[in-house]
Amino acid sequence: MGRRRSESVTLSDVASRAGVSVATASKALNQRGEVAPATRERVLRAATELSFQPNVLARGLISGSTRTIGLLTDELGGRFSIPILLGVENALGNEQMSVLLCDARGDAIRRQHYIRTLLARQVDGFIILGDSNDFRPSITRDIPVPVVYVYAESTDPDDLSLIADDEGGARLAAEHLVSLNRRRIGHITGPESYRAARDRVTGLRRVLDESGLPLIGGGPRHGEWSQRWGRQATRMLLAADPDVDAIFCGNDQIATGAVETLLEHGRRIPDDVAVVGYDNWEDFAADCRIPLTTVDLNLQQLGATAVAHLFAALGGERPSGVLRQPCRMVIRESTGPVPASQERAAS
Repeated sequence: MGRRRSESVTLSDVASRAGVSVATASKALNQRGEVAPATRERVLRAATELSFQPNVLARGLISGSTRTIGLLTDELGGRFSIPILLGVENALGNEQMSVLLCDARGDAIRRQHYIRTLLARQVDGFIILGDSNDFRPSITRDIPVPVVYVYAESTDPDDLSLIADDEGGARLAAEHLVSLNRRRIGHITGPESYRAARDRVTGLRRVLDESGLPLIGGGPRHGEWSQRWGRQATRMLLAADPDVDAIFCGNDQIATGAVETLLEHGRRIPDDVAVVGYDNWEDFAADCRIPLTTVDLNLQQLGATAVAHLFAALGGERPSGVLRQPCRMVIRESTGPVPASQERAAS
C-alpha cells in the first residue's frame, strides 16, 4: 500500500534504505564530492525507489540557492509577454532551473504582495517583464537579490534593462524599402505617446534623410494600433499623395488594414505600393491577404538574453545600463519575391 500524502518520504527514509547516515545521503543527493561513487549510486537508487522529493526551500537554506527565478509582470495577457516568457522558460530549463510567474496586473499592492511572496520562496533572482518596451519605475530597492528588466527600461540607470531596438528595427525596414528603389514612402503608426512609435519614426527619418528622400503625407500618421486605423490612415495617405509607392506601418495590424485599403483602391501590392509591418505577429503578418514583410523583435531571444545576464549577476557581476537587442527583417510578398534563402529555410 502506498504512502498517504501526509506520510511524505524524508531524507532519513532514503538514508535508512541506502544504509548510510543522513549526512551522507544529503551529500550524495547534493552532488558533494566527499561521497564514494558506489555510495552515491546506492543513495540515488534509494531516492528513486522511494520517489523522494527533496524540500527545495530547505535545500536552498543549506546551499544558498533554490535554482528558482521569480518573473514579475504587469500584463501576462499582452501580445509581447508570452514569447518573452517562453524564451525565459527555455533558457532556465536548459540549466535545470524553474521560474515562478506572478502577474500584478498593474496593481501596486498586488505587485508588493508578489515580491514578498517570491522572496519568501527564496528565489535566486528576479526578471521584471514590461509590456511596451518603455520606461517603468525601478523596484530594485525592494528586492535584495539580482534583478534584470526585460522589454522595459528601468528609471534607475544603475539597473540592467534589456529592450528591443525599435529605432534599429525601423532603420532595417526603411533601408529595405529604399533598396527596392521606393522613393515616396509614407508612415502609419500608433499613438505618439508610445516610446516604440516615436523610436520607429526616428529610425525611419534618419534613413530617409541619409537617402535625400521626404517622408510623404505630411509626416507620420499617429493613431491606434489597429486595423481600423490602418484602413483609415491609408485612405488619408492616398488622398494626400496618390503617388505613394511604399508604406511602413508601426505594427502588423495597421499594415493588414493598409493592405485591405490599397487593394480596394485598385493598387497592386507590391508592384504599385510596397507594405512593411512590424512585430512579425503571425496571425496578421503571415495570414494577411498579401503576406507581410515585417520586422521581428526576436522576443524569445530577448527572454533568453535576460536569463543569461541574470546568471552573470548571480555569478557576482554587476551589469547596469540599457542593452538594445537587434531586430531582424522577415521578407514576404508585400514587398516583393521572397528571397531564395528564406524559401529554403521554410521548406
